[in-house]
Amino acid sequence: MMTTVADLPANTAIAPQWLGRVDYAGTFAAMKQFTLERSTETPDALWVCEHAPVFTQGIAGKQDHILNPGDIPVVQTDRGGQVTFHGPGQVVAYPLIDLRRAGYFVKEYVYRIEESVLRALAHFGVTGHRVPGAPGIYVRLDDPFSHAALTGPLPAGDPFRGLGKIAALGIKVSRHATYHGVALNVDMDLEPFSRINPCGYAGLQTVDLSTIGIQTTWEEAATVLSQKLRTFLAP
Repeated sequence: MMTTVADLPANTAIAPQWLGRVDYAGTFAAMKQFTLERSTETPDALWVCEHAPVFTQGIAGKQDHILNPGDIPVVQTDRGGQVTFHGPGQVVAYPLIDLRRAGYFVKEYVYRIEESVLRALAHFGVTGHRVPGAPGIYVRLDDPFSHAALTGPLPAGDPFRGLGKIAALGIKVSRHATYHGVALNVDMDLEPFSRINPCGYAGLQTVDLSTIGIQTTWEEAATVLSQKLRTFLAP
């Protein structure tokens, strides 16, 4: 049964709404409508779902990053970032947060989402990494369980050498309210990522928990990520 926060008082901790597998375009429209209609008293929400295969393009996305979409639809969105892929086996979380009420700004909001993903990965024994200037979370392809930090300057010609992207981030803030969010790859068909330059980076390898040796369910990964988001997005 879906948890709803519609009737909760504004000071209640955010509760996830489990949407199941839902159409991307319809969910995008619902997020925009929720944000348009919310007031200062509207409780924050966290929508958790997965989508049928779809490419989504950021507001400033370049068409040439979509190499060969084939039979997978491309949806233009109003989030930041470039093109990415959503599909079954990926946990997608949409925090709908009033940043003024939460008491932090956009840069910290992004940091908190990334920190939530890092802590979710740590739950599974995986060490995630940030790459400066490239939102999202990455893992070492040779040893995703190594706790060693990324050190030294990244290679100028290939800043992602030796790394695979496991989580993508794209947000929109309207009237201090957030929508869109984060996608964590769990156990999915990764082939469609080869049809695009993921997040605008040619040759960037995309991985999921399954390909780096973590066997878990979508439900477990979604529960863990939701718990971390609830913790780190709290005011």
